[in-house]
Amino acid sequence: MESHFFAYMYRLRYIERWSLMRNVVKENVAEHSFHVALLTHVLCTIGNEIFGRQLPTDRIVSMALFHDATEVFTGDIPTPVKHHNPKILSNFREIEQLAAERLLDMIPDTLRHVYEPLIDTKSSSQSELKKYVKGADLLDAYLKCVTELSAGNKEFGSAKKQIEQSIQELNMPELDYFLQNLAPSLEKTLDELSED
Repeated sequence: MESHFFAYMYRLRYIERWSLMRNVVKENVAEHSFHVALLTHVLCTIGNEIFGRQLPTDRIVSMALFHDATEVFTGDIPTPVKHHNPKILSNFREIEQLAAERLLDMIPDTLRHVYEPLIDTKSSSQSELKKYVKGADLLDAYLKCVTELSAGNKEFGSAKKQIEQSIQELNMPELDYFLQNLAPSLEKTLDELSED
């Protein structure tokens, strides 16, 4: 039987993010997934190398690659919409789980056991690992705000403050390390980067 799973994954590039806001630089879910995987890798590396953790980096990065896979069916629902009230959020989580099941049904049985823990939204057995994906997801949103603000788009000022608060609430020293040591260069222009 033909599997459409990867055909759908490739369609993530057509789903735009930040749809309620004016964007200087457009972003799609495929780009975002790559950035979150990249940031997850560095957060795990910081955790292991700087803070002496024993994180399974490859496993967590795989989780990050698929963290928004269900958006191929749901689209990117903006955070203010999802979190407007508990009932909307609960209904969205239910829709997200149905989308995950639909995706998993597309995977051949011989491969399903590999992808199920990466896509199934109700799996709570990996909550400590998911924290790193959540941190990277917030970090990518923060960096998007920084990029937009650096380009003169004040539309992202309020979002940046809210995301900074969410990052603080995660209480992850890896995020603090990244923000202090690695994030500042993301505000620089190409000319400024070349001067160093």
